[in-house]
Amino acid sequence: MGIPSGYTSAQVVQAVPTGINSALVLISTTTIGSAVSSVTVSDAFSSTYDAYQIVVSGGVASTTNALQFHFGSTTTGYYWFRVYSFYTQSTQTVGNGNNTTMFIGGNGTTNTLTANVFVNNPNLAKRTTFSGFGPVPDSTSVGTFQMGFENSSTQHTAFTITTDTGTITGGTIRVYGLANS
Repeated sequence: MGIPSGYTSAQVVQAVPTGINSALVLISTTTIGSAVSSVTVSDAFSSTYDAYQIVVSGGVASTTNALQFHFGSTTTGYYWFRVYSFYTQSTQTVGNGNNTTMFIGGNGTTNTLTANVFVNNPNLAKRTTFSGFGPVPDSTSVGTFQMGFENSSTQHTAFTITTDTGTITGGTIRVYGLANS
């Protein structure tokens, strides 16, 4: 696309109109340390947004593991289900949690860490809901989808990721807010 006839390049300016918010706003970026079994992301949630996306990428795990999440200091009342399938099998397996201490939001392997979790209402006096997926890039492992809720009306500002086994090293946790309007 060229410059319209009769205009100079200095006159051709593309701008975002005022009053329009971006739909996805980066809230925080946290780098995962070396050989840790948990990472807490503080100041992740506020009253500015009702919905968030948490993305974990890069890094590695010491062994294949599940990345477990809990909000704030709430370590009870998580209800969830998880559907997963080994890439080498045609059947799916279902796992669930009934009043557990966490929910599974992703996976780690010796190749990478991966999680993509959507969170609704974490900073509102309502139940916090979540859904996500964590494909494992390892031909002998699983692809997963999970969803559920935290059964309280606690307003959360932080979350913690822990491993069910082994440790994680490196990688990044990014938190995005989804614009309310």
